[in-house]
Amino acid sequence: MSETGDLAELAKRRGFFFSSNEVYGGTAGFYTYGPEGAALKRNVEDVWRDLFVRELGNMELEAPTVMPEAVFEASGHLDGFDDMIIECGECGATHRADHLVEDAVEGIEDAEALGTERVAELVAEHGIECPSCGAALADEPVEEFNLMFGTNIGPGSGSPGYLRPETAQGIFVEFPRLKEYARNTLPFGVAQIGRAYRNEISPRRALVRVREFTQAELEHFIDPERDEPPIERVEDVELPLYSAKAQQDADGTMEYHTVGEALDADILGSEWVAYYLGRSMEFYERIGIDMDRFRYRQHLAGERAHYAADCWDAETELGGNWIEVTGFAYRSDYDLSKHAEYSEESFTVFRQYDEPKTVERAVVDPDMSYLGPEFGGDAAAVAEALESLVARDRTAFDGDSITVEVDEESYTVPTEETGFRIEEQTEAGEHITPHVVEPSFGVDRLVYSVLIHGHNTDTVDGEERSFLELPAKVAPTTVAVVPLMTKDGLDDRARGIADRLRSEGFEVAYDDTGNIGRRYRRQDEVGTPYCVTIDYETQEDDTVTIRERDSTEQNRVAASELPDVIRRLVAGETLSKL
Repeated sequence: MSETGDLAELAKRRGFFFSSNEVYGGTAGFYTYGPEGAALKRNVEDVWRDLFVRELGNMELEAPTVMPEAVFEASGHLDGFDDMIIECGECGATHRADHLVEDAVEGIEDAEALGTERVAELVAEHGIECPSCGAALADEPVEEFNLMFGTNIGPGSGSPGYLRPETAQGIFVEFPRLKEYARNTLPFGVAQIGRAYRNEISPRRALVRVREFTQAELEHFIDPERDEPPIERVEDVELPLYSAKAQQDADGTMEYHTVGEALDADILGSEWVAYYLGRSMEFYERIGIDMDRFRYRQHLAGERAHYAADCWDAETELGGNWIEVTGFAYRSDYDLSKHAEYSEESFTVFRQYDEPKTVERAVVDPDMSYLGPEFGGDAAAVAEALESLVARDRTAFDGDSITVEVDEESYTVPTEETGFRIEEQTEAGEHITPHVVEPSFGVDRLVYSVLIHGHNTDTVDGEERSFLELPAKVAPTTVAVVPLMTKDGLDDRARGIADRLRSEGFEVAYDDTGNIGRRYRRQDEVGTPYCVTIDYETQEDDTVTIRERDSTEQNRVAASELPDVIRRLVAGETLSKL
């Protein structure tokens, strides 16, 4: 069985994750986290929050998962959030056309960047068949399919909405209020951990491609002309980089560079993206990613959004495939500008000058005694249109008349009636639209990666053992308390110790079923880093035996010191040095 197959069996049997709604046949693309998985996922989120919220001094919010259609019209999701779909004319099954091409054609890793026409050609050229029934797909069209789940807000259909496809928009639309919480001062960051939804055409690979998932995103708002990242904090951090150039070279491979070296060599195009690549290395190591199966891959030109200066993905190797787990993007002012345009609200921050400046400004003062009789009820709107135009393009007023549009109607105004003039103004500052740097983490894919990378086997006492090598800070259970036997007071003492450890804040399991070896194996299999054993000898001198999961090494400590010992072990001390 493959490593992903082994893990799928373990995950279902021991309560990490399993397909949802199985009593009704299951629902593709939806998974339920069992007791072990829910705890692991929560701990991974806590490590992320500890670094990206607490240590970096950012804010956190929690926005609704349903948002009105206007939000996604502004963001571009309504028109452009699509995947390539191909439908089998024989059985009616639908498939991701780009995935079929990637699986069938050697050397193609990102078929989506090729466009629908080229993907359709490749389907025909390589005789690709329907995975469901085996029928030829050569004559079937490849089309775009919008991935958002639609709904109605309230009764009727007058207020359409969508389940959010990313958590980011819930931050962007609240920027006018969030900037007040930041005292209108840049830079500041806003984080969010929450659910997002994408109506995937072909959910697959367990937690990798699902229809409901958790994101942990940080939107860092900066002044692009003044704010610089503290590169000195990460300049010596070594990064595994698979650049766009290396991907396009026949013999290109991943290379290791420090952040400073990569910036000097122009491998990294944005200092802010470089900073977050460096800071995130610590996060991946903390949660248990195997760093020998990890890389940063730069987006090719066809992948990168038109507004993004530079984009990199963090990828983990799972079962021979590289899977994106995080996206790092410099999104410029695209998102805030779009929401400002569609909502007609202010998404700017006032930037104070070091000293006041005297500048020339083109202004208008429309003659309402002319506009009123001429345009009636539209006069005020025409005046606003003139004010907007002069701010954008003063040269429009060079002629004898100006034409503006209001609600798709054109209105022509003599220049002399607009009150156009150039005047000197003293300004203390200016309003700017912040740029956004975004690290976006896929929590479910990270959990899946941690499980696969941590799943190991070895031989203990002549018997094969399966265990999860999870860091103590993310393991679902920190310590299991196991009495040698359930008599002579051993079990009562063990329960008392378990209760005491819980009161000290540890996640504790109590297990008294089966022999002691089987109990150790059960805890090893779910990644519990430490077992505390109560036996006759330890009962006599008020000690306990601690067993470490990975090495199976054991050591005896005083029961009164146990909580402190566990804390030291979780913090990184080894059992042999206690």
